[in-house]
Amino acid sequence: MIKELPIFSKDENQVDFSKYELQFKALADQKRLQIMYELTQKGSVCVCDLVDIVNMPQSKLSYHLKILLDANLITKETKGTWSYYELNHVEVNRLLSPELCCIFRKSENQSSECCS
Repeated sequence: MIKELPIFSKDENQVDFSKYELQFKALADQKRLQIMYELTQKGSVCVCDLVDIVNMPQSKLSYHLKILLDANLITKETKGTWSYYELNHVEVNRLLSPELCCIFRKSENQSSECCS
């Protein structure tokens, strides 16, 4: 049932869209989508290698990585002086799952599989 979804606020009749807004804004950029794609293909990637892969200066790359990190779409692990980035598969799969789609379905169209 929809009311059991974690995206609902304490008031059962209101959906908290702020997390989705942040994530979709992060996705609404071609360079960030390219970064996510490369992380999907390569797994954990050092920022030094990512600069060459996406062909962008480190300052601009850092800006895009921060937006993706704030949206929880990627993760960061620091090893020594280098930062390694990886796609947050759990969060991306949740964002692209029926959970979000379920919010926009009319209740008479929801199957028993919806939002399970």
